[in-house]
Amino acid sequence: MTELLIPAAQNAVSRPVGRRAFMVGLSATGLLALPACSSIGGFGLADAIRRMLTLSSERAFARLTADGGFWDQQVAQIGLANLLGTRGDILSNILTSSLFKSRLNGAFADIAIEGAYRAAPIVADAVRVIGFQNAVDLVRGGPTAATSFLRQEMGGQLLEAMVPELADAMRVAQDPLVGQALSALTGVNVSQVANTFGARVNDTIWNEIGREEAAIRANPRSTNDPLIIGTFGTGF
Repeated sequence: MTELLIPAAQNAVSRPVGRRAFMVGLSATGLLALPACSSIGGFGLADAIRRMLTLSSERAFARLTADGGFWDQQVAQIGLANLLGTRGDILSNILTSSLFKSRLNGAFADIAIEGAYRAAPIVADAVRVIGFQNAVDLVRGGPTAATSFLRQEMGGQLLEAMVPELADAMRVAQDPLVGQALSALTGVNVSQVANTFGARVNDTIWNEIGREEAAIRANPRSTNDPLIIGTFGTGF
């Protein structure tokens, strides 16, 4: 897959762009437009949390949308048999060789990456608008406290946004093996498969953002951000 649709801030569809262009855009503008600062003065703990979640999200999505990144880290663990089911020996007949299995899995990895593209601006918008009134608790919290809070506040927004897109991607997937698998599995419910697949992708996205948050908390100075360093590097 060489092109994906990147939604704008209000979930409207933007122009198709390639993966490299998407990542260049993140580097140039960031997921959020936050004010620069040369000192901690004038910025509160909520600002520091937003900056940390912004950076955590940028790093997570950069890894998940890299060529091979999502597949190498997560998709292999999902298991296509668990998603598509087994109608007799149909799935086994389709996946008669490691080459076929590799190609089919690769196609599903691209579909998962499309879900990650879909999710990125939704997370960015949420970080911007969600209030962090209990900022002190989040700063003092565990390694993934801010990510967990954001996920709870967002509820099922990511999954609701991704599932229709994933179902459409499965229906029109260019790789013939995907079409072959889905058409051969008589009675397969593509929407149900997309919902299951989307739930796994959703969990993966949040796990990866949380992983990045934990890394930032462990070494705030690696961010070179004075606000993050001042807030999370002082044992507040």
